[in-house]
Amino acid sequence: MADPRARYLRQQAELGGNEVVLDGLAARRLDGSAAKAQEAAAAPTSTDDPTESPRRRAAEAPSRRADWRIGAPPIPEAGMSIVSPAIPLVGDPLAGLETLEQVAERIRSTYCCGLCQTRKNAVPGEGSATAKLVLVGEGPGATEDETGRPFVGQAGKLLEDILSAIELRREDVFICNVVKCRPPQNRKPQPDEIEACLPYLRRQLAILKPRVILALGTTAAETLLGVKKSLGALRLKVHQYDGIPLVVTYHPAALLRNPNWKKPTWDDVRIARQLLDR
Repeated sequence: MADPRARYLRQQAELGGNEVVLDGLAARRLDGSAAKAQEAAAAPTSTDDPTESPRRRAAEAPSRRADWRIGAPPIPEAGMSIVSPAIPLVGDPLAGLETLEQVAERIRSTYCCGLCQTRKNAVPGEGSATAKLVLVGEGPGATEDETGRPFVGQAGKLLEDILSAIELRREDVFICNVVKCRPPQNRKPQPDEIEACLPYLRRQLAILKPRVILALGTTAAETLLGVKKSLGALRLKVHQYDGIPLVVTYHPAALLRNPNWKKPTWDDVRIARQLLDR
C-alpha cells in the first residue's frame, strides 16, 4: 500500500500547496529540486497513480484516501455574528415555500430584476435537501446559464475536486449563488440585483438549516455578512449566520486565474470540514 504521506504531498501540489509538514520534519517547498526529490521518493505503484484527480482517488477504497487532516489549520477565532431578517408571516411571497423545489420553481417562474430579462435559464441551486454544508457563490456564468445548474464549468470541476479531497461528494452538499440569473458578461451583480435575489437565498438557508456555510468569494461573503470588507479581512475567522458557522474563502474561478490562492483556499475548506465534524 502506498505511503499516505506521499499521497498527501501530491494532493497538496494539485491543490496549490507550497508547504507541508510531515511528522515534525521541517516544512519543504514543493517546487524545483525539492519537489522532484519528493516525487522520486514517492514513486507510484500500479494502484496509486499521481495523475489521478483527488475526486477519483476519493471514490476509491477508504484506505486509499489522502487524509485531509494532515497539516490542517486549527479552527480560528470567532468573527462577526449576523442575524438575517425574519420572514414575515403575512404578506411575504416566500413565506409559504417549505421545500427547496418550491423555492426553485418560484425562482424559475419569477422575474424580479433586470437579470431575469436576459437569462436563458435561472439557476436556483442544487444538491442534497439534507445537506449539512452549503456553498454560496456570486452568480451563474455562461455554462450555468445554458444548463440551469450551478458550478458546472471549469470552476465547478475544481470545486468538485476540492470537495472530494475532504471526503465529500457534490451530491452531499448544496451549491447555490447569491443571484440566480447570469449578469451580462459575467460582471459583478449590482446592489439592486443582489437585493432582489437575496430573499431566495435566505429562504434556502432557512429550509436547509445547514451545519456550516462556505462563502465563495467577496460578493457571497459581503452579502451574507452584510458588510463591505476585503476577502482578506473576512478570511481566517469563523463568522456566524443565524447561529450557523460561516467560513469565507476564494471563489474557484479566482483560483483558475491565480493558482497562488489555492493553498489558502485549501486551508479554509479544511477549517469548514472540521466544523462540519463537530
